[in-house]
Amino acid sequence: MPRINATFLVYSIIGALSQIIFTFLLIWLFSFRNFAAGIIYSKTETAQVAILGGLILGDPLSAAAVIGICVSLVGIMALSMAKTDVTFGNLAASVFGKTTLIGLGCGAALGLSVVLFRGAALSLGGEGFAMQAAFSLAVTLVMQTVMMGAYLAVRERDQLKAILVHWRVALLIGIAAVSASIFWRSAFTLQNAAYVRALGQIELVFAILATAIVFRERISRLEFVGMAFIVGGIFVLLFAGS
Repeated sequence: MPRINATFLVYSIIGALSQIIFTFLLIWLFSFRNFAAGIIYSKTETAQVAILGGLILGDPLSAAAVIGICVSLVGIMALSMAKTDVTFGNLAASVFGKTTLIGLGCGAALGLSVVLFRGAALSLGGEGFAMQAAFSLAVTLVMQTVMMGAYLAVRERDQLKAILVHWRVALLIGIAAVSASIFWRSAFTLQNAAYVRALGQIELVFAILATAIVFRERISRLEFVGMAFIVGGIFVLLFAGS
C-alpha cells in the first residue's frame, strides 16, 4: 500500500473540490438562456490542462503536441457550434460575457482537477501505476462523497432522500461514472494529462456516430468538419507521443 504524504493530501483535496466546482459551474450554465457560448468556452479545458500541467507539475509538451491539441480544440468548438446558433463571430463578441467567464472557469476547474489528480498519484511513488491510480481514485472519491454528502445533509435534504428512493438509477450512474474514472485516472498516471484529455475527445466522435446509427440523426457539414479536426489532432498527438 502507498504511504500518504502531504503533497498527496493537498493535491487530492484541492483536486476533489475543483471537480465539484466544475460540475456546479457546468450546471449553473444551463440556467442561462444564452448558455451555448459558455459551454463552448468550457471546452477549452484541454488547452488549460496543458498550461496548468506545465506550471504545476512541469509536464513538458512538444511542438507537435501543442499543434495537435490546437487542431483538436478547433474540432471541439466546431462540434459544439453545430447544434446551436453560435458562430465564430458572436463567439468572439461574447468573450467578456457572464456565460463566457463561467464557461472558462468551468474549463479551468476541470483542468485543475485533472492536473492535481495526476500529481497526487505520482506523489505516491512506487513502480506500479495501477496501485497509484487506484489508491488516488479511492481517496478522492471518499473525499467527494463526504463533501457532497455533508452539503446535501445540511442544504438539500430532499435531494438526499431522492437519491435513496431512486437508488437503482443512482447506482447505475455511479457504476458508469466510477468505471470511466478508473480508466481516466490510470491514463493520467501513465501519461501527461494534456495528451490524455486531448485523446479522450474522441468520445465526441463516438457520440455523434452513435446518434446517427441508433437515432438516425443526420450529421451536419459542420459536425463532419469538427470530427475531422478532432481525429486529425489525435493523429498528430499519437505521432508526437511516439
